[in-house]
Amino acid sequence: MTASESLSVVITTYNRSDALLVVLAGLIRQTDRNFEVIVADDGSREDQQGLLHHSEQAKALNVTHVWHPDVGFTASKVRNRGVAAAHGNYIVFLDGDCVPETDFIARHKQLAQADHFVNGSRVLLSSALTQRVILGEENICGRKAHFWLQQRLQGDASKLTHLLRLPDGPWRVQRDFSWKGIRSCNMGVWRSDFERVDGFDESFVGWGHEDADFVLRLHHAGVSRKNGFCATEVYHLWHPEAARNSESQNARTVHERIGTGIVRASKGYAQTRHNDDAVVTRLG
Repeated sequence: MTASESLSVVITTYNRSDALLVVLAGLIRQTDRNFEVIVADDGSREDQQGLLHHSEQAKALNVTHVWHPDVGFTASKVRNRGVAAAHGNYIVFLDGDCVPETDFIARHKQLAQADHFVNGSRVLLSSALTQRVILGEENICGRKAHFWLQQRLQGDASKLTHLLRLPDGPWRVQRDFSWKGIRSCNMGVWRSDFERVDGFDESFVGWGHEDADFVLRLHHAGVSRKNGFCATEVYHLWHPEAARNSESQNARTVHERIGTGIVRASKGYAQTRHNDDAVVTRLG
């Protein structure tokens, strides 16, 4: 990215402000602080919103909070709303339970490339370590290798690849569409490419595969996948698995679209929104 180009972080959340505040604390510690933060809230309760609105983290980052009523799992819709409130040329999607390392923004900027999106990866944390992090008893950002080796040996971290920093290069590019490892919880995309495919498809409801559909349509539009492992890992705080009632239908839709060449979402970012129910609040 050039100095004239700007970056927006769009963070999805739902009734988990304790985890969200840890994520925001990680963004405060970034080596590169030239970015804006949009919290895209999929209908959190009033008490959860209050925790965000009154937090020092939100004030320090001048967070923009985009909320809409809870009508079930509508990640596509709330991500689109988050992008609508963002100003950046480049969008980094992050989930509200994925804590960024201190060079997360800097690394995403280094990997950003025309006609490519960056698919990041994650380190899964155990329930025990997550609890210590949430309670403020343990810090996981900026820690040395011996700390993470201990966590791995104890079964509190799923891998150690986040300790490596590998350079950019053609070897990171994956030309073919692959479902494996798609992570909308950690993904960077140019706003122009996001708009070219009309963002996330809001016809996907319930858990699952709206991110695979988004990546498939980027692929059809000629945007190549760039893998961000050993550069942009995040620490994924543990949580119980969400209900997956819609997974099979969502997966079928993606499979049906693979051979079609479809680029634009059937119900996407640019649609006319009548009686818009989003509430946008500037914090800080």
